[in-house]
Amino acid sequence: MTPENTVLLVGATVKVLQAAKAHGLSVILIQHKNKFTPEQAELADATLIADYTDWAAVRPQAEAAYERWGFATALGLTDPALDAVARINDLFGLPGTSYEVSRLLRNKFRMRQRLAEAGASTVIGARLLEDRQSLFEFGAEFGYPFVVKPTDAAASLGVFRVATPSDVDDVWRSLEALRGNGPARGCGGLFTVTEVVMEEYADGPEFSVESFSFGGRHVVLSVTEKSTSDGHFAELGHTVPARIDRFRENRIVGATQEFLDTIGLTDGPSHTEIKFGRRGPVVIESHNRIGGDRIHDLVEAVYGIDLTHYAIGWPFGLVDELRDRPKAVGGAAVRFVENPAGTEGTVVSIDGFDELRSRSEVIAAEALVSVGDEVRAVRDNNDRLALVAATGPTGDAAVKLCEELIENTLRIQVVPK
Repeated sequence: MTPENTVLLVGATVKVLQAAKAHGLSVILIQHKNKFTPEQAELADATLIADYTDWAAVRPQAEAAYERWGFATALGLTDPALDAVARINDLFGLPGTSYEVSRLLRNKFRMRQRLAEAGASTVIGARLLEDRQSLFEFGAEFGYPFVVKPTDAAASLGVFRVATPSDVDDVWRSLEALRGNGPARGCGGLFTVTEVVMEEYADGPEFSVESFSFGGRHVVLSVTEKSTSDGHFAELGHTVPARIDRFRENRIVGATQEFLDTIGLTDGPSHTEIKFGRRGPVVIESHNRIGGDRIHDLVEAVYGIDLTHYAIGWPFGLVDELRDRPKAVGGAAVRFVENPAGTEGTVVSIDGFDELRSRSEVIAAEALVSVGDEVRAVRDNNDRLALVAATGPTGDAAVKLCEELIENTLRIQVVPK
């Protein structure tokens, strides 16, 4: 290994490791013991095990790797690894996202503070939750409904809508239970809920913006339409490109670029979630990583851009800078399956996936549960049972195909308790 051709990957998946090797890079992997697989070790040139959510644990491993082999870039593309990578960048003076910027993106309250300080157009009211009474006080100041959520979790975990003062007691009890249970369900078990933020409610449909930044110039690849349902915050689908008019799309693109400038992100992928309602575009949250839920597959299918390939290659000058937004070719969509029983139950059978995967239009068909798993009604992304992603000549056609395949081919049986 030579330092100038070596990347330190923190918490990388097999796909990320494969992308690094395809670029001809040497790879040092720092992996959490709960996420390690033999295939990862086979792909990496060196593998170190450490809890990368704990800086005291990961720092000595990074220092040892830097002293023994050296590396030119550190990268992480999953939420729990982002702060560790940023600290490594600062420690060794490497290019890439700093810890200051990473924390602004990871901590939703700090992000709100930064936007307010900068007088950004996407400012909404926000306060840290202190106690039960602070919920009433926030509602009195900013009105109902409002939203309560952990400052640094993911997958819609622990997000609650406080519609009226009568909801406060139930929400408070739910938050206390969430904060008292240690590592949260889902999110890889690598998040522990501590701080909670209260935010003004932003109305309107929600979108995500998939971008890549080149030395401070932000190129939006896709405005992605998000599908949700009343009663919870779980994401039930995504459509690329979003089925919106050019005026709203341009407003969303502009708000995203302004936001990334304000936060200070200069290089690499980002996934920014925006609602567009009466206030215009309002940033809900953002991440310096590729979007989950197979969004990267939808983007590649429609725009021909492999975001993982770019994320690994750009720091080494191995990919060309995108000068303009790519043109869409067709459409793509992913739809998720809710518990058909609508209540707590047990998965007793799963069928239809082999047939789905045999179809050329299907990008992905994946069960997110196994036979014997206990499931419940959907509250957050971790409660979804399966996904189907497909392409079509348009976004409408892709959505229709996903829904038909789920209805007619996919069979997941849940027996209620």
